[in-house]
Amino acid sequence: MDMTLGNALAMLGAALAIGLCGIGASFGMAIVQRASAGLVSEKPEKYTRTLVFQLIPTTAALYGFVVAFLVMQNVILGDAPGYGTWEGAMILAACLPIGLVGLASSIAQAKVCASVIMMYGKNSELYGRAITMAIFIEFFALLGLIVSILSILSINTMPYVPYGG
Repeated sequence: MDMTLGNALAMLGAALAIGLCGIGASFGMAIVQRASAGLVSEKPEKYTRTLVFQLIPTTAALYGFVVAFLVMQNVILGDAPGYGTWEGAMILAACLPIGLVGLASSIAQAKVCASVIMMYGKNSELYGRAITMAIFIEFFALLGLIVSILSILSINTMPYVPYGG
């Protein structure tokens, strides 16, 4: 692997994809775990069902990992020469949708999950509705993932044209 400016920019994009999503997922999980701890301290039998709500905001970290892996496979795996400067800049830009949306959606999703944990604590029959409410925000993280993947794949399939040719 040659560490060119393009490869460095691409690796920065990969780091932002997993880093921002990981930050959002970590803060999100902490928010939900506080709500879960409050419920479980009063109703310990509801612990297992609150685990689902604790995991929901962490899915963005998985999405960030997928995008980072797509980028890194061309930089550090295989025989490919990596990215030129402009390609690296485009890869960096392509990583931003999942990074930014993953960060924001994880925290927003955690706030909803914390609220529905309280709802579930008051009425166990609402568990199915609570799950439905909690996963609606997942749609936005999925959009960020799709945009990032499609962008990266379109950059990786662009024909190589030598400079000046």
